[in-house]
Amino acid sequence: MDGREGLSTGEDARGAEGNRAVRVVVADDQAVVREGIVMLLGLLPGVEVVGAARDGEEAVALAAELAPDVVLMDLRMPRCDGVEATRRIREGHPGTEIVVLTTYADDDSLFPALQAGARGYLTKDASGEEIVRALRDVTDGRAGLSPSVQRRLLEQLLERNERAGWSGRAEPAGRPGDAEDAAGAAGAVVGRQRGGVERPTGLGHPGDSGGSGAPGHSGGLGGPADDGLTERETEVLVLVADGLSNQEIAGRLRISTATVKTHINNLFAKTGVRDRAQAVRYAYQHGLVRAPGKRVT
Repeated sequence: MDGREGLSTGEDARGAEGNRAVRVVVADDQAVVREGIVMLLGLLPGVEVVGAARDGEEAVALAAELAPDVVLMDLRMPRCDGVEATRRIREGHPGTEIVVLTTYADDDSLFPALQAGARGYLTKDASGEEIVRALRDVTDGRAGLSPSVQRRLLEQLLERNERAGWSGRAEPAGRPGDAEDAAGAAGAVVGRQRGGVERPTGLGHPGDSGGSGAPGHSGGLGGPADDGLTERETEVLVLVADGLSNQEIAGRLRISTATVKTHINNLFAKTGVRDRAQAVRYAYQHGLVRAPGKRVT
């Protein structure tokens, strides 16, 4: 088996809008499952399956040979499991992203996979549309996680912050991939949630009348924060945490996208974050936003 039998080629290599298709290697030790995934992906627009691996060792070899955009990785496989294969691929071939596709969504499966470098995590009840969305997300620099995984990561982030007293101090992880890694991963995925982020009492949406503000901030959105953020920069930060793009933020605040970029650069510099994922994490740690169902006191 050369890992490339019965794979999609030709017109399938073009996306629905003429974009280059995402080149994918499928790794699963169960032949029926592996062949079914290859067949499903071959029917979907914007995806080109270039290889299929029976275990982690073959996945690592095909990643080196074919340089795919994404490896769709099972976790429980012989010889080399999905976590170890993910680690080796990400270390040796950083241009290839990993999306886990597994039956298991427990913490002992989820966190080690994310810690090893997976940018996406789906369970095998995911639809074809969800798989394609995850593949596109990771190749575009976003995280491709199922809603249930996003909720679990947000819960871990909130639990960690509650234990740290919202101070932002990192706690030692109880085991590899525990709360600290979950917090970082949560920061990377919160931006994908639409309408799922709520603000603590007194913060509201930009433009709403403010209240007492968030921990570590003087006056919430009503005035400059202790970290030097202006009211407008705080509004932009909240919208970034809400998952809005620069263009969407510009439309919401009725300003230009260039002005949005300026505000984002300024708030990055003032808060010391390097990217949007860290900005989302900062917003959570400082009480500017909270996950659904969690009470901020």
